[in-house]
Amino acid sequence: MNVHHQVLIVGGGWSGVSAAIAAKKAGADVGLCERTDMLLGAGLVGGIMRNNGRLVAAGEAIAMGFGDLFELAESLSRHKNISFPGHNHASLYDVMLMEPSVRRLLESRGISVYTGQRIARLHSDERKIMWVESEAGHRFFAESYVDATGSSGPPGQCLRLGNGCACCIQRCPSFGPRVSMTSLLGLPEFMCNRRPGTYGAMSGSCKVHKESLSKDIVSRLDSEGVVVIRLPEKLVNASKLETKVCQQYAMPEYAENVILLDTGHAKLMSPFFPLEQLRSLEGFENARYADPLAGDRGNSIRLTAVSPRDDTLKVLGAENLFVGGERVGVCVGHTEAIVTGALAGRNAALLAQGKALTRLPESTAIGDYIARSAVGLDGLPAVPGGYGLKASHTFAGSVYFERMKSLGLYVPDLEAIAKRVRREGLEDLFLT
Repeated sequence: MNVHHQVLIVGGGWSGVSAAIAAKKAGADVGLCERTDMLLGAGLVGGIMRNNGRLVAAGEAIAMGFGDLFELAESLSRHKNISFPGHNHASLYDVMLMEPSVRRLLESRGISVYTGQRIARLHSDERKIMWVESEAGHRFFAESYVDATGSSGPPGQCLRLGNGCACCIQRCPSFGPRVSMTSLLGLPEFMCNRRPGTYGAMSGSCKVHKESLSKDIVSRLDSEGVVVIRLPEKLVNASKLETKVCQQYAMPEYAENVILLDTGHAKLMSPFFPLEQLRSLEGFENARYADPLAGDRGNSIRLTAVSPRDDTLKVLGAENLFVGGERVGVCVGHTEAIVTGALAGRNAALLAQGKALTRLPESTAIGDYIARSAVGLDGLPAVPGGYGLKASHTFAGSVYFERMKSLGLYVPDLEAIAKRVRREGLEDLFLT
C-alpha cells in the first residue's frame, strides 16, 4: 500500500494528535501513523490538566484557535478546579473515555488515522524525507513530517536506566518499541541528564484499580477527586522523588503521603510503591496495580530522545521534519505535548504549502516555553540561561513555572489570558 498526504504525523500521543489537528486547520491533507492500536500514549493513563501554569497555556491555546483538545478534556473531566499538594485549579479527565473521544474528533475533521503502523524505515534525499515505511510494508509519502514518537523505551533502555521493562502503557513487547524519525534520518538526539551520573527519568505515577480499595477511599475519590493519606515514617522513601520525570510532583509531600487522584483509575502519585507496604495501609489491604503492572518496583524510563530544533520546531539539519512533545526538549506533560505538537503540525502544513513558518513570541507563555526548552546540535541550551537537558520543563512546576511567575505570565484567569493574546495580535492565529 502506498499512501500520499501533504503532512504525515508519526506517533499518536497527545503531541501527535494535536499536530494532526493543527495541520488540518492550516489547510493540509493529514495522515497520522501510530504503532499501537490506540492513540494518546501516556495520555491513556495520565489525566491531569490545567494545574498551575498549565491553565495559562490552555487559555492561550484556546484564544489562539487550537484549544480543541483542552476543551474536549474539560468536557470529559471527572473533577474540575481541585487542589492537591503544590497544585491548584486542576482538572482530572476520565482516562477510560478520552481515547475513543479523541479518535472520533480526528475522524470528524477528515484526518486519516493508521494504527498498527510502526514506522521503521525512511528514504531521504540529502536531509529531505521522501517517504517512510512501516514494518507492515506500507509506504507513506508526504511533503513534510512531524516526529511525535516520544522518548519512552525501548525495554532495554528501561532495563539499563531503570528497573527493567515495567509492562507500561507503551506496550513495547506487543507492538514494538518506539522508533525515532530523527535517528532514522541520521541526526543527533540527546538524553536528559538532570541527575548526575545517570540519564532519563522514571514515569511519575502508578495506577491502582479503584475496585481493589476500601469503600471509604473510593467514596472520597468519587466525591472529592483526591485522597491524601499520611505514611508511617518507616515507609517514607524520599529518594524516589529524584527519579521522577515530573519534578512538579517531586515535593516532600509526595514521599510522606500516599496521594491518590481520581482519573477513572486511582492514580497513585509515585513512580513505584512496594505492594506489600501499600497493602499494610488501612483501606489498601486488597490493592492491585493496573497500568503499569510493574508499579511495585519500577516504571517506564522517559526523556531519552531530545531533538535539536529551532523555535518553529523544525529539526536542525532536516529539510522537512518537525518535532513535538518530549522530543522538543525535556518537556513533561500532556499540556506541554499539545501546545508543542500544535506548533509543529501547523508549521509542517505551512512548509508543505510553501508559506512562512510561525514563531510564537516570547511574550506568550507557550512561545517563551518553546524558546527556553531548546537545545542545539551540541546538546547545550539554545538560548542564554536556558535549562537544556538538566531540568524538567513544565508549566506546572519545577524551574519553568517559577520563571512564569517571575515574568508575570502566571495569571490564572482565562479572560485575562485571552485579552493578552488579543493584545499580541494572535487571536485565532491557528485558524488562518
